[in-house]
Amino acid sequence: MKPKSPVIFSLSAIVAVLSLLAGGQAVLSQDADDAPTEDAATIPFALPKSGPFDAADIKIDNNEAITNWFRSAHADAAAEAFRHWDEDEEIKPACAACHSGEGFRAFHGLDGSEPGVIDSPINTGGVVDCGTCHNAGLAEVTEVKFPSGLMHPVQGVEASCMTCHQGRTAGVNVSTAIADMDLDTPNPELRFVNPHYATAAATWLGGYGAAGYHYDGRSYSGRFFHARPVSTCNSCHEPHTLEIDFKPCLTCHQADSMQDIRISRQSYSGTGDISVGIRADIQTNAALLLDQVKAYAKDVAKVPMVYDGTRYPYFFADANGDGVIDESDGKAVAYNAWTPRSLRAAYNWKLVISDPGNYAHNPPYILELLYDSIEDLSGPLGVDMQSLNLLR
Repeated sequence: MKPKSPVIFSLSAIVAVLSLLAGGQAVLSQDADDAPTEDAATIPFALPKSGPFDAADIKIDNNEAITNWFRSAHADAAAEAFRHWDEDEEIKPACAACHSGEGFRAFHGLDGSEPGVIDSPINTGGVVDCGTCHNAGLAEVTEVKFPSGLMHPVQGVEASCMTCHQGRTAGVNVSTAIADMDLDTPNPELRFVNPHYATAAATWLGGYGAAGYHYDGRSYSGRFFHARPVSTCNSCHEPHTLEIDFKPCLTCHQADSMQDIRISRQSYSGTGDISVGIRADIQTNAALLLDQVKAYAKDVAKVPMVYDGTRYPYFFADANGDGVIDESDGKAVAYNAWTPRSLRAAYNWKLVISDPGNYAHNPPYILELLYDSIEDLSGPLGVDMQSLNLLR
C-alpha cells in the first residue's frame, strides 16, 4: 500500500498554532490535501510570509524608543530601586506603585482593580515598563494626590511622573510628629522623617505642593513656571532616555551646561560669587545646613550624630563623639535625641538633596527652605545670621 504524503505546514501555520497555544487570536486551517489559508487580519503580530529571513531585518516602528528606554534608569532591572525586595520575593503594596509597572497599574486601577489601593504584594522583577506610561487608561486619571494632601490635576503621562516622583512624606508629617513639644528638648520617641528619593515633582510644585517643612510666618514660592513651552516633565526630559537636551536652554541662558545656569545676579550663599550656576549656591547652603544640624546635635541636644547616606535612617548616634556610629547588638544605633527644631531642619535638608535636579526644578523654593532652616538653627547655636551674608 502506497504511503500517504507527509503533511507539510507553512511557517505562518506554525506561528498561528503557537499563537493559539499562547492565547493568541490567529485563525488558520490546514489539512493534508488543502493549501494553507489564513485570516491575516486577526494575527496580532507580523512576520515575513516566507523564509529564510534575518530577524534583524524586520522593521520595528518603535525600535528607537525601546532602545532608548532600555538604557534608562527606568529599565535598570539591576538597580536597588527594583532589587530591594529580592529577599522577600515580593514588593510591599506601599512601595509597589512606583517600583514596578505592575504595581503602578494596580494602584491606578489600570488592571481592572479598584484604583487608589494595592490589595496585595506585587511580584519582584518588574521595572517602569512601557505599560506604565503608555496605558490607554491613563487618560482617565485626572488628578494625583501628593503627601501633603494636595490633589494636583494631571493629563496623560503626567500622571506617571507625578505619582512616582512626589516622595512619601511632606512637611505636614513633620508638623504632626513634633506637635506640642518643646522645640529644644530631645525626645527619644521622635524618629527621622524621610521624604524618600527622586522627589522632582514635589520640588517643582514648591510651596503649592508643600513638600517641605514651612516655618510659621514665612511665604514660599509656588510651582516653578519656566518659559511657556517648558511646562511639563517631557518638555525637558526625553521621555525614554530621561536625558535633557541642553541646546534649547541656550535660547534664554548663556552657560556651558545646565549646572552653570544662574537665575539671579546676586549671591544666595554668602560667597559673593555669581560666576557659578545657582546649583553652586544651593550646594553651599545645603552643606552649611548639614553642618549646623550636626553642631546642634552636639552642642544643644548633647548627643553627637553621624550622617551616613548609604543606609537608612541616615542619621546615627555617636554618644562619645568619636565620629564612629554607635552599635548595639551588632547593629547601628539610629539617632535618638531629635528635638522638634533639629528634626524639621534635617527633614528640609534631606528633601533638598533628594532631588539632584533641584537647581532646575525650583531653585527659589529650595533656597527658601535652606535659608529658613539655617536661620532657625542659628538662634540656639549663637550664630549671627547677618554674618553669613545669605539671601533668601
